[in-house]
Amino acid sequence: MILIGVNRSPYTRRVAIVLEHYGMPYQMRDLTGFANWEEVKVSNPLGRIPALILDDGEALVDSAAIVDHLDEVYGRDRALMPPSGADRRAVQRLASLMMGACDKGLHAAYERNHHPPEKVHLPWINECTMRMKNALKAVDAVAEPDQFLLLGRLTHADITAFIAERLARVGLGVDTETEMPRLRALTKRLAELPAFAKTEP
Repeated sequence: MILIGVNRSPYTRRVAIVLEHYGMPYQMRDLTGFANWEEVKVSNPLGRIPALILDDGEALVDSAAIVDHLDEVYGRDRALMPPSGADRRAVQRLASLMMGACDKGLHAAYERNHHPPEKVHLPWINECTMRMKNALKAVDAVAEPDQFLLLGRLTHADITAFIAERLARVGLGVDTETEMPRLRALTKRLAELPAFAKTEP
């Protein structure tokens, strides 16, 4: 398999962590939708990362769709997403919240980084950052010391919380140590696990 993207992208890193967790061999093709549009659109007409090229040449796009496939094919009874019921809904809720936080964080980062300074709209950056922080604080409120977020094991809730917290802290300068201390403690523990350590950009 070939993973197209860069692990600076929270969406790409989400997929990379899942691949590492399941022990699946893959190659990384370091491309971005900005600098490598022509190459990326071969796999994804939107020109967005990540894309995962399967061994038979099929291209999967969107991190949620990709990790769903990986859970089904490689996770099976150890899947990071429960198969059904209340447990599945609980993990989906937190994972969706954290991916939404990533969306808001990237809206803020793109506004700041991809517009001329005179055209940057600071109120939009502040609004997106505030919404991201609200989502992170909601997860911080349910985080427990020395535990995973749900079910007593690693799930997509933890992985998405990890990538969202990192984006806020590294990409937007949010002081998660102070504002979301329990979430930050969780991400520090997760960073030591092999799947997370191997994918650090």
